[in-house]
Amino acid sequence: MLPPASIITLLSDFGDRDYFVASMKGVILSIHPDARIVDLSHQIAPHQIEEAGYILHSCYRSFPDGTIHVCVVDPGVGSARRPILVATSRHYFLAPDNGLLSLVLRDERNVEIRQITNAQYRLQSEGATFDGRDLFAPSAAWLAKGKPVSSFGRVIDDPVTRSIADPIRRGQALLGQIEYVDRFGNLISNITVKHIQEFRTAAGRLHLTVHVGTCAINGLVASYSEGSCDTPSALINSCGKLEIFLDRNSAAQRMQIGVGGEIRLC
Repeated sequence: MLPPASIITLLSDFGDRDYFVASMKGVILSIHPDARIVDLSHQIAPHQIEEAGYILHSCYRSFPDGTIHVCVVDPGVGSARRPILVATSRHYFLAPDNGLLSLVLRDERNVEIRQITNAQYRLQSEGATFDGRDLFAPSAAWLAKGKPVSSFGRVIDDPVTRSIADPIRRGQALLGQIEYVDRFGNLISNITVKHIQEFRTAAGRLHLTVHVGTCAINGLVASYSEGSCDTPSALINSCGKLEIFLDRNSAAQRMQIGVGGEIRLC
């Protein structure tokens, strides 16, 4: 386990209209003035834990070793849900124990998970509605200042995890689903390059047809510019996922498909 860095990232569904994000940053800087704070996103749809998990999983590896990631999409704030600290070989994560870290916990090995119970790291507050400010922000700041992971609370081995849909083989087809729609309206699936390679080998196929809704897409292109603004195309994006798109247009709006929509390769 690497020592924590002074880089603290923030991910939330707080938006930028209210005082929430500014308050968290103020608390962090009051404890650790040299902290470097990076906003991953505060535009997660309210209460959408899976969306937050996807955004985090897509970018946390881009950060330097020792980075501390604070993730607050917390519809259960103030309840019996546990606040947790997860330490991996390269990164640290602070989040409510509500499944937000499911993808991280699936992919990382040799993790240490602790329930945050040390009152030293909680700010006194008259209410219990803002653990982002009162618990997660100060905990991250103290961790960045060098407080040992062991001081935050007891080890737990039963974190809440959410079901993660993986592509499945059905006959001569590979079935997946749309797991995210980005701001450009691109439909990002849970089918990876590895899934496609394994399917091609098992099915003996060189050419693939991608079926989404009523649309059949023949083969893959390499870039957005190779696609059309009128007819959906498919490519492998920079995260290694199969993606359906319209060049300079919204595939989601045009095709009326969103998260959970089926995608089929044959």
